Amino acid sequence: MRKLKLVVAFCMITMLLLPAAVLARDIAPFESTGWLEKNIKNPKVVILDVRKIEEYAAGHIPGAINVFYGSWAVKRGDLLNELPADDDLRDVISSAGIEPTSWVVVVGKNATIPDRWDSTRVAFTLKYAGIENVAILDGGYDKWVAEKKPVSTEKVIAKKKAYNGKFNKAVVVNKAYTLGALDKALLVDVRAPEFYKGEKKLDFVAKTGRIKGAVNLPPALLFNQDGTYKNKAELEAIAKPVVGADLSREIITYCDTGKVCTSWWFVLTDLLGYKDVKVYDGSSMEWMKDAMAPSAP
Repeated sequence: MRKLKLVVAFCMITMLLLPAAVLARDIAPFESTGWLEKNIKNPKVVILDVRKIEEYAAGHIPGAINVFYGSWAVKRGDLLNELPADDDLRDVISSAGIEPTSWVVVVGKNATIPDRWDSTRVAFTLKYAGIENVAILDGGYDKWVAEKKPVSTEKVIAKKKAYNGKFNKAVVVNKAYTLGALDKALLVDVRAPEFYKGEKKLDFVAKTGRIKGAVNLPPALLFNQDGTYKNKAELEAIAKPVVGADLSREIITYCDTGKVCTSWWFVLTDLLGYKDVKVYDGSSMEWMKDAMAPSAP
């Protein structure tokens, strides 16, 4: 009896020491097409198709609702891919019938690497809004179709539910915050090496280069040849030499517009267990047009 009590006590202590996000999560960060097929009628699961309306109409996963990408990331001033105003975001989530306890599986296109960032940016936005159980369909709609799984053309109308989740504002930062954190946080540039090194830039970014002191985690390293995500051990082996093993260290990810950087943000936080990872929403597009913001060639 004494041994049983000790075992129970040990288990309770272990549970208390686990990070809250681990305790709250009921689905994996990247769910397979097989898992989704088995759970397609699970009342907790919301299948969120973020492709264009016409793509959804041509065929989608049965039961999926369509809220296209532009509802989740908006243009603000000159900046692209910014968070909607909180009230607008609440309306979007409510119209999709998503609740704080929902298990949301984000479904997007997967044919090219740039296609995949829609899913991670939406997943980030949902986590910002306070939804713990958010997954990305590994391989996206492309893999679902390639495996000849069921497809529907019937439009699904979600039952609107007032969303009352608590927003997690700590996961997103602005330029002023980033400037103040340069000496203490680790800046992670989530762009291809040629952009990080200042060899290339996008037309809408004012100049080449990176935020001074930033390290580089290229987004293409996330994927297997078939477009699915590498497993946890492989991604950990890629990330740790760059960001270190301290799971409590403050990390700020950025890219060109705040979209691509959500890929490694999602992996670091939801798969690898880093506890203080933020997204600099304005990213290079905002930083590089400020002559006073420290940058490197």
